[in-house]
This record gives sequence, structure tokens and C-alpha cells, in this order.
Amino acid sequence: MDEALMNERVSQLTDYIMKNCLWQFHSRSWDRKNQNEGILSKTARLLCGEPVALETPADRCYWVDSVCLADAFRERYGWVNDISIDEKKEVMHALHERIDFLTITGSLNLELTDQHY
Repeated sequence: MDEALMNERVSQLTDYIMKNCLWQFHSRSWDRKNQNEGILSKTARLLCGEPVALETPADRCYWVDSVCLADAFRERYGWVNDISIDEKKEVMHALHERIDFLTITGSLNLELTDQHY
């Protein structure tokens, strides 16, 4: 997939998450990292038709958000249904990196690293 198309697709999915998903607003960086990993990795698995582990309470919590996110992506962005599994994985990996940057490493929210919070 060419870079411009990848950027456009990641931008669409990022925009949806930033406008519609409250899970991105945890107040500590480690919470955000766990949420991003849990939800986005499970969403990728759901979009690719792969099984999702539901072994822990956290897995089940992330799975619920993942189901909602995967359904929204399929409904709003028809291209999600039309691309190959490898392309879905590629897009979801890039999305995960982008969300991590926006919500953790690139965030200016000082609460994320406050040791006393």
C-alpha cells in the first residue's frame, strides 16, 4: 500500500477514535499504553477474523471496546471490508503507533507522568 493511501486510512480511523472513544483519556501513561494495546490489537484480530483471547477481566473489557470499534470501522469505512488481511494488519499497526503518539509519547498532558497522581 502506498504511503499516501496508508496515511489517509490511518487518519480516518484516528479521527474516529479521537472523536468517539473515551478510553483514550486515561490519566496515566501506563493505563493508556495498556488500553491502546488491548483494544487496538483485539480490534485488528477481529477485523482479520482471528480469535481473540478472553482469559482475564481486562481482556474481556478491551474486547467489548474492540467489538464496538471494529463494527464502527466496518460500517463507516467500506475500504476496511475490501482490503486484504495483510493490509488490515498494516493499517492497524500504523493506527496503533499513531494513537500511542497522540495519547502518550506526544501528549503534553503532564498528569501522564506525575508520580504523585
